[in-house]
Amino acid sequence: MSDVDQEPLEVSLKLLLPLLASIIAISPLAIDMYLPAMPILAEQLSTDMSSVQNSLSIYLLGYALGLLFFGPLADKHNRRTLVIIGISGFTLMCFALPFATTIEQFLFFRFAQAFISSAATVVVPGTIKERYGKNTAKGFSYVSMIMMLAPMIAPSIGSVLLLHSWQAIFIVLGVYSLLVLGLAYRFLPERKREEKVEHVSFLSRYKIVLGHKKSRLDLLSSMTISLAFFAFITAIPFVYLTVFKVSEFTFSLLFGINVVTLMGAHFINTRLVTRKGSRKMLSYGLVVALIASSGLVSAQYWQLSIVYTVCALLPLMGSISMIAVNSDALVLLEFNRESGTATAVIGTLRFGIGSLAGPILAYFYDGSALPFALLMWSSIIVVLICQLIYRISHRINN
Repeated sequence: MSDVDQEPLEVSLKLLLPLLASIIAISPLAIDMYLPAMPILAEQLSTDMSSVQNSLSIYLLGYALGLLFFGPLADKHNRRTLVIIGISGFTLMCFALPFATTIEQFLFFRFAQAFISSAATVVVPGTIKERYGKNTAKGFSYVSMIMMLAPMIAPSIGSVLLLHSWQAIFIVLGVYSLLVLGLAYRFLPERKREEKVEHVSFLSRYKIVLGHKKSRLDLLSSMTISLAFFAFITAIPFVYLTVFKVSEFTFSLLFGINVVTLMGAHFINTRLVTRKGSRKMLSYGLVVALIASSGLVSAQYWQLSIVYTVCALLPLMGSISMIAVNSDALVLLEFNRESGTATAVIGTLRFGIGSLAGPILAYFYDGSALPFALLMWSSIIVVLICQLIYRISHRINN
């Protein structure tokens, strides 16, 4: 028996959740840490800024394709093995990137880094589901709350490391992933197999997930609420910096407050979801989102001051996170043997719909923040329709 197959040390949930969060945080760190280095990368790799910016799209594409490939594998193979493969490959690419001398090499390493890293992250939701059962949303909220520290601090870390060189960013990222690799090898528990895993083909697992009627509306809700989230990520620099003309420092402060709000919403969810259930928490979040997004649209339509926009966005972003985490949990609870495949479907749809936010906002661009507000409001309305249809069909069937 190899070392990889040996049983890891038993670890409590208080230690397991930070470990899972550190695994999930790999991608946000890989995306956000190098953002301040883009102009210098363009100069040193003798290319234009748009080519370097495309490295972000290349990373997201590689990550989405990796989820599609590794998702079904996570349902029938050793989870620790996949985590070790994923983080090891990610680490190798971290140490390869500083040696890139052309933009083509840089893009190749970034694609490979994202693709292989998804092998590690795709197993996390299934592990949480195994430990939390019907309270899966509580586990999701805990992990998300811890993981959100990554996008808060990553740009600042990248800016400090950039004082040395852009290569230092990826070297430090590689050291971080090595540390996570050691902890995962030592402490990550293996799935408890109480019965023999049936042999189901790669495509059949996707057919099972996509053909599951009961989860379709929650899956659509998860996908659509992601459009609202990516609309915020895409448009908020323009809204704050260009429309309201705040300083870079004020923008960073306002953005950080929104992240803190997201963490707060996840904390509230951990306190209430075990008593109320994911369905009710999703409904509570939806009510708040509907009110806040309507307020955001009104503020932009009447061209009110920035105070109204900030006051609308804070509860809106918190409610969006509550909708997302509970809809994901409701989907995963429907799949005992295909949690990895379900995770891959959720992730791919999320990144796919999220990639449409930029083109949609560009098409409706009018120099104001109204298209951004309307896109977020429209996304909430679609989620509302999905949940109303679910409730009606559930009452009819019962």
